[in-house]
Amino acid sequence: MNALLDEAKKHWSHVAPLLQMPENDDEYDAKVEALDDILEIVGDDEDHVLASLASRLGDLIEAYDEEHRPMPRVSSAEVLRYLMQEHDISQGDLPEVGAQSVVSAVLSGKRTLNWRQICGLSDRFGVPTDAFREPRIDSVR
Repeated sequence: MNALLDEAKKHWSHVAPLLQMPENDDEYDAKVEALDDILEIVGDDEDHVLASLASRLGDLIEAYDEEHRPMPRVSSAEVLRYLMQEHDISQGDLPEVGAQSVVSAVLSGKRTLNWRQICGLSDRFGVPTDAFREPRIDSVR
C-alpha cells in the first residue's frame, strides 16, 4: 500500500483540484472543460482508467448546478406546451393525451395528466416521466 500512496503523492497536486467542489463559476467552467476532455479520451469504455474520474467530476458539476443554478420547477402543462412548440405539433396531434379538448384542458390547468398519458408522452418525446411531475410547494427552494 505504501508504494501506491507514494505514487499518489507524486501526482496529487495535479489530481486534487479535479476532485474538489468548485467554489465559483471559473472553477466550475474548468471542471466542465476537464470533464469534456476526459470523456473524449474515455468514450464509451466504462472500464477505462479515467472513467471513475469522469463520474466524480460529473457528480461535482451536478452538485454545483443544483446549488447555484437550480432548474425551476414547472408544471406538467408548461412542459407539454414547451415540447409541443419544440416539435411544432398542435393539440390535435397528441393521441398519447387524448382528444384536442383533453389536451386543451391539460394545457389550461383544468385537468392533470394521468400515468398512462405521462408514459406515452415520455416515450414519444424521449424525456423521463419525472419531467411531467408537478412541482410541490414544499420542495421549492
